[in-house]
Amino acid sequence: MQREYTLEIGPVRATGVPAILLGSAAIVAAAGLAQFLSRSARRLPETLSEARGLAQTLRGDRPRLNP
Repeated sequence: MQREYTLEIGPVRATGVPAILLGSAAIVAAAGLAQFLSRSARRLPETLSEARGLAQTLRGDRPRLNP
């Protein structure tokens, strides 16, 4: 039964028990991410705004003023 489980993600390929473990880990990680997002939903817009500002600063984009 273990040989029937195969997981291929890009160059990564797993068969048997490692494939089962990777699949289980992905499900647990997705559940944790969903729980984190639901808990921090109120702060998410502020965080995204700050992240966008940081990305613009790192790229060197300067806001243009209308003359």
